[in-house]
Amino acid sequence: MFRCGRFSFATDRPLVMGIVNVTTDSFSDGGRYVQAERAIEHGLKLREEGADLLDIGGESTRPGAQPVTAEIELERILPVIAGLRDCGAALSVDTMKPEVMRAVLATGADMINDVNALRAPGAWEAVTGSDCGLCLMHMQGEPRTMQADPRYQDVIAEIAGFLARGMAEARGRGIDTNRLLIDPGFGFGKTLAHNVALFREIPGFSRIAPVLVGVSRKSMLGLITGKPVEARMPASVAAALLAAQSGAAVLRVHDVAATVDALKVWQALCQGICDATLPRPAERREANKGGWV
Repeated sequence: MFRCGRFSFATDRPLVMGIVNVTTDSFSDGGRYVQAERAIEHGLKLREEGADLLDIGGESTRPGAQPVTAEIELERILPVIAGLRDCGAALSVDTMKPEVMRAVLATGADMINDVNALRAPGAWEAVTGSDCGLCLMHMQGEPRTMQADPRYQDVIAEIAGFLARGMAEARGRGIDTNRLLIDPGFGFGKTLAHNVALFREIPGFSRIAPVLVGVSRKSMLGLITGKPVEARMPASVAAALLAAQSGAAVLRVHDVAATVDALKVWQALCQGICDATLPRPAERREANKGGWV
């Protein structure tokens, strides 16, 4: 069970988190939804397509992004929270600032998704008195410079240790573990090789806490496919499906409808075929004695 604010979600399937960027410079859709009315309309569309959660962000964290003030961030996102409050999806806010966390939780947000893993002074204090869900993400450096030259001695061990320490800090502050997610931080101070290694380790990270995976349209998929950001939907859906198969609890995506459909097909076909009560391929071949039925 994952609890966040007004919502409790069963964890028998991956949850889909739709992205609502209320920013001017996000890497995929910056400026498209910076007006509150358009952001609300987009959020409602994502909910209709099947999003369980909506992740609302008022400050871009793409590589090279410049920070904005808390005042600008709140001016962008508070009207959107108000407009989506009753849409039926849990409302997450993507922010690093404690003052923004306090304000959005007071306005009705259900979750805080912090790429800085609550390391800012006062961040833990801003969330511990609420019942919000929390996602702790690993980031090496800060958005403006994080992709300049990321290096690790052991990328898996270092990030697993970081996330485990964050979980321990949360427990020490009395936060129930069923309110917590972790995110390895794909693309946040990582090379393609780092990202690939982290993706393959999703099952291991899941032993620390439920894992949120956010690779939708990111440059790692562009490097793999050679496609520009606007042509990365198929790669994003494929990556989301692979993350789900590896045990990801939450998939943070731009393309909600396509991701939801892919998950439905996977659940109907793969999970059915792989049911323990069904014969395995070798058993079917033996039963058929050279012929397929």
